[in-house]
Amino acid sequence: MEQYIGIDIGTSSAKLTLIDEAGKIRKESSREYGIDEPKPGWKEINPEIWMNAAEDAMKELLLREDPESIKAIGVTGQMHTAVFVGGDGRSIRPALMWNDTRTIDLVKELKEKIRKVPEVSYISNIISTGSPAVNLLWLKQNEPEHFQQIKTFLIGPDYIVYRLTGQCQTDYCEASTSSLFDLKAGKWSPEIREILGFPEAIYPKVKGSKETAGYVTDSWRKKFGFRQQVRVIVGTGDNPAAAISTGCFSYLYPVLSLGTSGVLMFPKEQMDFEAKGKNIMFSVDGKKILTLVQGVIQSSGSSYGWWVRQILGTKDFSAETSGMDLEKLGENDLIFYPHLVGDKTIYADPALRGAMVGIGTETTRQEMTAAVMEGICLGVRQLAEVMNIDRTALGNLKVTGGGSKNSVWMQILADVLNTKVEQLKNSAGAGYGVALMAAASDRTDEDLEQLIGNTVETKKSFYPREYNAGLYEKKYQKYTKLYKALTEVFSD
Repeated sequence: MEQYIGIDIGTSSAKLTLIDEAGKIRKESSREYGIDEPKPGWKEINPEIWMNAAEDAMKELLLREDPESIKAIGVTGQMHTAVFVGGDGRSIRPALMWNDTRTIDLVKELKEKIRKVPEVSYISNIISTGSPAVNLLWLKQNEPEHFQQIKTFLIGPDYIVYRLTGQCQTDYCEASTSSLFDLKAGKWSPEIREILGFPEAIYPKVKGSKETAGYVTDSWRKKFGFRQQVRVIVGTGDNPAAAISTGCFSYLYPVLSLGTSGVLMFPKEQMDFEAKGKNIMFSVDGKKILTLVQGVIQSSGSSYGWWVRQILGTKDFSAETSGMDLEKLGENDLIFYPHLVGDKTIYADPALRGAMVGIGTETTRQEMTAAVMEGICLGVRQLAEVMNIDRTALGNLKVTGGGSKNSVWMQILADVLNTKVEQLKNSAGAGYGVALMAAASDRTDEDLEQLIGNTVETKKSFYPREYNAGLYEKKYQKYTKLYKALTEVFSD
């Protein structure tokens, strides 16, 4: 039996998924790690931490497995995180992460410059803190000695592929979300390169996600006992990989991933530059280009984690929703504003922060816990509206990620959106999606579609309740007024 591995390099952990040739998950393993925050708003990590975590998790994954059964490996992970590779093949300095906000002022300056260039003026609406373009510019301006040493820049998952194979490249997803790529022309933008003053030589080649990046190096092959010629595919960012695993591309329905952040994805036939959200280019074979529009509530699961761990001082997440009276959800005036670490999609305001509004002496712990989940769901509704996802499409919403396992949260989501939402049975996510692509790497696109069709399954459907949906409609109208109110209060 031939087997395939998906490696997901996330913000806080490396997760590995082992599947068989039919797409069935056989085993999973993971290793957690921390990130460095040398200054407020700065987020960095030494990429070797990813490699060490992946190696440790690989040892566990292959325990009591035949390593010679592994035919191909796929890598996915956090998008945008920039790695700066020097001439010695290693990272010059710690990677600048997707959620790093040190470049707030630089983003404003860059937006103004890009708006003046008609061919790429639309990129001014895309660029944000944490994007590779602005992080590279920050490095050039603040650490010129490091910038001059760059042989190539890569995005997080690309670096793991490089270390596995010795080959540098990226895929259309990572390129198109870098703010360095002309989505209309389908290539690295010479106009943006001229504005930033970057040498063309540091840009990686762009390939299809299922294409072969290279083969596992001898050192890795000997370390784990792999066969000769274990293929490593180019891979992609975690959101398109998750979209693959959920059938989003295959069946053209929206998918919400409730993880650390709340990511709403919706495939479209063509790019929509009028709607808010990032247009992600995705190509399996490097020829046919698909479009995935993505919006994000940056602190989704992390808001709930913050509330439970830091404020309530417990690790028992399920206990906080146990015994909640579902019939009374939405009856109070309590509103939680979930933008604890800024916003990238709705307002493009990295300085935005959260709030709990409507607290009284009668407010209970359980009501505040419910408010946190409600606030995230209200944010998702606003996200869907600014992304121009119509009600018909939203009625086919599939939900995955850790938050989807909480039935109270799922019911609140159905009530807030006033539509049916479906909890997917398989929530393995991005690592599973890239493992499926690895399994189909020497097969046709139709084989990949068949693999996906065999694995996507709904666990439970949640339906809106008329009474509670009406309450949340009123609460949503108040929720949408909070941005103006909060920015006026904290504008100084």
